[in-house]
Amino acid sequence: QVQLVESGGGSVHSGGTLTLSCKASRLYWSAYCMAWFRQAPGKERERVAQVDSSGLHTYSVPVEGRFAVSQDSTKTTLNLQMNSLKVEDTGVYYCVVDRWSCGINARYWGQGTQVTVSS
Repeated sequence: QVQLVESGGGSVHSGGTLTLSCKASRLYWSAYCMAWFRQAPGKERERVAQVDSSGLHTYSVPVEGRFAVSQDSTKTTLNLQMNSLKVEDTGVYYCVVDRWSCGINARYWGQGTQVTVSS
């Protein structure tokens, strides 16, 4: 069973920086996508950044220019550097991985890590 372990969440003031990491294990594909989602209190889960199976990085509009994803050389760790954090970035951040699509129906999710941004 694919496993995802996230780390790096915490509390920061507005304008600060946090970096999240997600380590995937027991992967059984040679190519796959990985992504970060977040869920704010009372809101739907939304994807904020993705690396697709070809290596293309994409970002949601609210975070583009502030967040950056990267992978390690093995492509099993997905990092999310979050700069210029805003209060509205607060939420639980989830890492996902799947063979073809890392949308809301992705099969494998991490346990989530809390990010809290205060003013």
